[in-house]
Amino acid sequence: MAKVKLTKNELKKQKDALKMYSRYLPTLLLKKQQLQSEIQKVKEKEQAALAKRQELYSEVEKWVALFGAKEELPLNCLTIKEIKKGSTNIAGVTIPTYEGANFELSPYNLFTSSLWVDKAISSLKDIVLCDLEFEVLEEQVRLLSNELKVTTQRVNLFEKVKIPQTKEIIKRITIYLGDQQTAAVVRGKISKNKLVKVAVA
Repeated sequence: MAKVKLTKNELKKQKDALKMYSRYLPTLLLKKQQLQSEIQKVKEKEQAALAKRQELYSEVEKWVALFGAKEELPLNCLTIKEIKKGSTNIAGVTIPTYEGANFELSPYNLFTSSLWVDKAISSLKDIVLCDLEFEVLEEQVRLLSNELKVTTQRVNLFEKVKIPQTKEIIKRITIYLGDQQTAAVVRGKISKNKLVKVAVA
């Protein structure tokens, strides 16, 4: 703890600081709760995306052997043309949002291709969409978790260091100033008694 001046000005300064910390702490606690709640929601969305992806994989496994057939899908039959993302602000943190994607489909002969090719392309597209959404959700969790870490550090700094330290400084200054005032009163009485004795003599 830095050396503190035991003066009335310092006492006022420390009381103002304590007011500021006490006013700012509830805001930080609210932000911390909001971030924790939002991270939980995003993690639930991640679990839903993973479950959907697993469901799609299970569907594909039923007929994936057909990929080895003569008229298999052409390489790069499905290309991501554009990933659509937006952004939103949660508790002062700007995070990306997933808004879908556009694909480019390589041409293939609808008449000579097997029926399963359409289904395969549709399933591939759905799996890629799930993966893209999951990536954005992961980024959201990363950004929100980083902000939660910083906010938690600030909460701890205020709760465990700044507020107790400032209260202790105020107590020390108050005691010191009280002692000084008492000493001044005692000195005043002693001086008065001396003057009375001199006057009487």
